[in-house]
Amino acid sequence: MAGQSNASNMVVGLDIGTSKVVAIVGQPTDDGGIEIAGIGSHPSRGMKKGVVINIESTVQSIQRAVEEAELMAGCDIHSVYVGVAGSHISSMNSDGVVAIKDREVTPSDIDRVIDSARARAISEGQRILHVLPQEFAIDTQEGIREPLGMSGVRLEARVHLVTAALNAVQNIEKCVRRCGLEVDAIILEQIASSHAVLTEDERELGVCMVDIGGGTTDIAVFTEGAIRHTAVIPIAGDQVTNDIAMALRTPTQYAEDIKVKYACALTQLASSDEMIKVPSVGDRPSRDLSRQALAEVVEPRYEELFTLVREELRRSGYEDLVAAGVVLTGGTSRMEGVVELAEEIFHMPVRIACPQNVRGLADVVRNPIYSTGVGLLLYGMREAKHGHGNGRVVAAQPRREREEVSRRVPKDGSSTLERVKGWFKGNF
Repeated sequence: MAGQSNASNMVVGLDIGTSKVVAIVGQPTDDGGIEIAGIGSHPSRGMKKGVVINIESTVQSIQRAVEEAELMAGCDIHSVYVGVAGSHISSMNSDGVVAIKDREVTPSDIDRVIDSARARAISEGQRILHVLPQEFAIDTQEGIREPLGMSGVRLEARVHLVTAALNAVQNIEKCVRRCGLEVDAIILEQIASSHAVLTEDERELGVCMVDIGGGTTDIAVFTEGAIRHTAVIPIAGDQVTNDIAMALRTPTQYAEDIKVKYACALTQLASSDEMIKVPSVGDRPSRDLSRQALAEVVEPRYEELFTLVREELRRSGYEDLVAAGVVLTGGTSRMEGVVELAEEIFHMPVRIACPQNVRGLADVVRNPIYSTGVGLLLYGMREAKHGHGNGRVVAAQPRREREEVSRRVPKDGSSTLERVKGWFKGNF
């Protein structure tokens, strides 16, 4: 098959968010960056606060986004790295200890110690998503980043465990499979975003990344190069839109438009003489409102959100260790005045970040709304490179005639054969 060689290292990230589904196809470049070949995006209707509430709508959004990405990249997509968020996510730090078999640390020792660290009692109905090593200790020497090949008798590992509700993960997998796609891995969204937006220096110095999406605000804290704390807060852009809709008595889709075009998170920055047309509900005439009045509705919600993030950071015990400050990303971070308000609340430097070292469609992707999507790609590439891919299916291959490979499932989600089989099962 022509062109298979370069397509076989393609990776696909699928960010199933509360407000949109994004599919991004890319491949690694020689300098460790990423070349983006295609991107597809479609509004998401079947999600709320990061979890699936309607499988049918979610499946349709995924299909549209994937088809758009396929057309742009000129390839067929078979498997994807999927992001997950929501308040059902919980995380903790854990440690494991094993004896080193041959007095020298081998990869199997590292696997064993990480397995022993993940053997914490996980509550019923939870599934472990990630076991992320923070540091290792050999005998009495602590703070080892890369223990491979070192001598010693006893190996300890400190890891960050992330668990998610089993049913929430299964529903996301179900949606992806109903689109005829395989799931390479399920990844916590803020871990993905952090791959796309944080610099090595920030991770070393200590940084708190806050990804403010439509349905959830995802937090990840790094110090000394490793992830220390993750959390999800179910307040984000949808709440802001909702507040605008309620306060200005305007339908939700208009509230969203007004938010994107005119809202400001800091009242002092908004002018009182700039007027906005606000559509009314029903056939009542629209009204005029100043930008300042709009900012007065938006500011308290952002203030509440940043206060919750600050409390979460305090509870984690890392507030004084994030010297590099706060990095904001995600679509809801793009509003005017957000950085200024965040600096007032956090009392530390704040910046808004876009995905880094991307080539190809860089002008499209250098936007905070694609941080998670690009991050899923970077995560997937790292996995594929280290050979953790579970007997990797080819993620994408050059596009053939659509008729020949119509692996897309009909709208009701199953092939004719499956339906006939189901009918027989049901009737006999």
